[in-house]
Amino acid sequence: MPELPEVEVVRRGLERWAAHRTVADAEVLHPRAVRRHLAGADDFAQRLKGHRIGVPSRRGKYLWLPLEDTDQAVLAHLGMSGQLLVQPHEAPDEKHLRIRVRFADALGTELRFVDQRTFGGLSLHDTTADGLPDVIAHIARDPLDPLFDDEAFHRALRRKRTTIKRALLDQSLISGVGNIYADEALWRSRLHYDRPTATFTRPRTLQLLGHVRDVMNAALAVGGTSFDSLYVNVNGESGYFDRSLDAYGREGLPCRRCATPMRRRPWMNRSSYYCPKCQRPPRVTP
Repeated sequence: MPELPEVEVVRRGLERWAAHRTVADAEVLHPRAVRRHLAGADDFAQRLKGHRIGVPSRRGKYLWLPLEDTDQAVLAHLGMSGQLLVQPHEAPDEKHLRIRVRFADALGTELRFVDQRTFGGLSLHDTTADGLPDVIAHIARDPLDPLFDDEAFHRALRRKRTTIKRALLDQSLISGVGNIYADEALWRSRLHYDRPTATFTRPRTLQLLGHVRDVMNAALAVGGTSFDSLYVNVNGESGYFDRSLDAYGREGLPCRRCATPMRRRPWMNRSSYYCPKCQRPPRVTP
């Protein structure tokens, strides 16, 4: 599932190619693509028509397109394989095209939502006073947000009484971090994924946040992480941060710091990748 860097790459593309354009009409080609819009496909299409799209916004992994002069926004849930593509009108339809949005201008491009596995979708929601779709108002700010409060995060981390990777993936504490970037930040911080958050000092928390931001900014600079063709930007191009990963997916390969073979362990229906020498597991108290 795309994490903050991948979603931000898509957001930037939409800001360039879709913002401030008026919707001429929308076509829903598969009902599952709007299943989170409870009023149904026809209602979704009709309520978009004639509205101008504002500047796309993001919080963590969540992306939305505000509708100007309204208190509503189109929330995009990319799921495992969702893609928002800006394509020429004459481009052949993608095999898994689910929604098409045409614009009332002469730029010659349209917005398409493509989703092979149909886990994602688009839906229309009321927005809060802060401009967030109401269904994601509970999501915490992400570490690249200028208003993210490092001190508040540290206090919440200490109160949570959990382990650090669980905390990093808790979207009510910090948003945008998924399995890939959690493993990368923990490797850079020399922290084991099962270290209890109650042991974190303020300097250690700040150091970890610094590494989270560094790895996300590095991924952003090269278009995010693409392991297959399912994650692409709005022009259909893949990111290539997978070439720079230090931990994720490197089982059996030498640690880039100490040359010890990297390990993979099952973790919450996922995998955790770590160096057994650089990231020693916490001591188990009897």
